[in-house]
Amino acid sequence: MTSQHVVVALGPVDVDTVTAVLGERVTFVTDPTPYDLAVAEGAIVRADRHVDDDFLRQAPRLRVIARTGVGVDLVDVPAASARGIPVVITPNSGSRAVAEGVFAMALHLAKRLNPLTELVREGRWAERSTLVVGDLDGATLGIIGYGRIGRRVGELAAVFGMRTIAYDPFSPPPSEIACVDLGELFESSDVLTLHAPLTENTRHLVGADLLARVRPGTILINCGRGGLLDLDAALAALEWGRLAGVGLDVFDPEPALYHPLFDHPDVVLTPHLMGMTQRAMKLTFVDAARGVADVLAGREPAAIANPDWNHRKATA
Repeated sequence: MTSQHVVVALGPVDVDTVTAVLGERVTFVTDPTPYDLAVAEGAIVRADRHVDDDFLRQAPRLRVIARTGVGVDLVDVPAASARGIPVVITPNSGSRAVAEGVFAMALHLAKRLNPLTELVREGRWAERSTLVVGDLDGATLGIIGYGRIGRRVGELAAVFGMRTIAYDPFSPPPSEIACVDLGELFESSDVLTLHAPLTENTRHLVGADLLARVRPGTILINCGRGGLLDLDAALAALEWGRLAGVGLDVFDPEPALYHPLFDHPDVVLTPHLMGMTQRAMKLTFVDAARGVADVLAGREPAAIANPDWNHRKATA
């Protein structure tokens, strides 16, 4: 970058971290006006902000969009591609944090922490033997979606003494853990965790048909995308005893709308926060700012959501 550039923020960001990466040749604007958008060459976008065709028309000089995280549901990626704009994502920053969140939920549910807390709080100590407390050690973990987060979840499972199996038609797992289909995986797992992308084909991927095939007492965790799971089917599976617990960090839509599933004592809920630990968020801003700096300097960014973007053509 040999001249002054303007980069805008859409949503709250860690200004100190971003500006340290972007450097002195960049003017970073955290509350952009229409004029700032008109001259902006880069944008760092938080997950809840829309980047649509109308926004792109307001920013005609835009050369790069950096989305904090990996979900681009609210970014019009085809429109960006049509304008030659790469959509940078930050897949490595939060993977470990999300994987830890999966096990926080799995342990919470397997060890029955909600009902056990109530026993102690309400002075019902004598009833403790009426609750079945489970183990992860020796259990089978079924991973749906074997990308960066899915692989990290599998690594942690080994530490807990779990057997891992996985299914992913787009990123095939190693043959020794791969299942031929979802039915096999659901029938063989004690804990299920969802990490597939949300597409037209995967919406409500986990519904009544698959949940009817789980072992009684299975735990289901969704830290992937809210639309992957049919909440009505999950509630029915809990009430029938097919599921022993459900952990949800993601919802459809977000912010979450109330669902009767939320009231079940064997459900744990978090507001799409498992990938937003203090360390992970700092790394996310570093990676987003680095992606913007790379594009403005004529370098190819580390990870983008539109692989059809042509780096050479864009910098010619």
